[in-house]
Amino acid sequence: MVTVRQEPDGWRVGASVACMDLVRHREFAAAFAGVVDGANWIGSIQVRSRASMGGNLCNASPAADSVPAMMAVGAIASIEGPTGRREAPVEDIPVGPGKNSLAPGELVVSIFFPNLPKRSGSAYIRFTPRTEMDIAVVGAGVALTLDDSGICTAAKVCLGAVAEKAIVVPEAAQALIGTAVDEAALAKLAQAASAAARPIDDKRGTKIFRTKLAGVIARRTAEKALARARGNG
Repeated sequence: MVTVRQEPDGWRVGASVACMDLVRHREFAAAFAGVVDGANWIGSIQVRSRASMGGNLCNASPAADSVPAMMAVGAIASIEGPTGRREAPVEDIPVGPGKNSLAPGELVVSIFFPNLPKRSGSAYIRFTPRTEMDIAVVGAGVALTLDDSGICTAAKVCLGAVAEKAIVVPEAAQALIGTAVDEAALAKLAQAASAAARPIDDKRGTKIFRTKLAGVIARRTAEKALARARGNG
């Protein structure tokens, strides 16, 4: 059974590994701080001691905390079933509220996290009315890479709880690439994130509130990822 294992080109995490085991794994946490951010928001500490990243993914909640964080760093699910083994990007697993893309008899057995380039940073931030044991009103996962001069060369921005599933926002990432991730770039990222959001009205927030919040949270997450890429996180 795969637990948490470093491989030459990345890290492999067993789908049943408890979130707290991942949070407490110092080497993995150093490499994928954003993923650990997400894992650390799943339920209470009692829940995190039993709940797994694989379960949070396959449950296919649009507000799942681990999913935007894993999507942002390019995580890949390893799936086994009656016809053999296959791999799929994490973003392809959820397809709607409570629905995933697994065929009958298929199981996610592990999740692979490719090594990030040097001077990369990742982060996940969510907004909830309470500090824990709550569902995200909006969540954002961001990963970015800087060159030696501090210019962003790659980025990925993902949002949770603002659509039928967690979504990738290419326009938000493009707002950062080729820039020093300055005020103008962050403002464009926030605009793109809000434009991509398509939330529903529910007891946790209105469409208008959550659309605006998507931009705010995406920006704050990008700032946190930037600090980590600079070595200040």
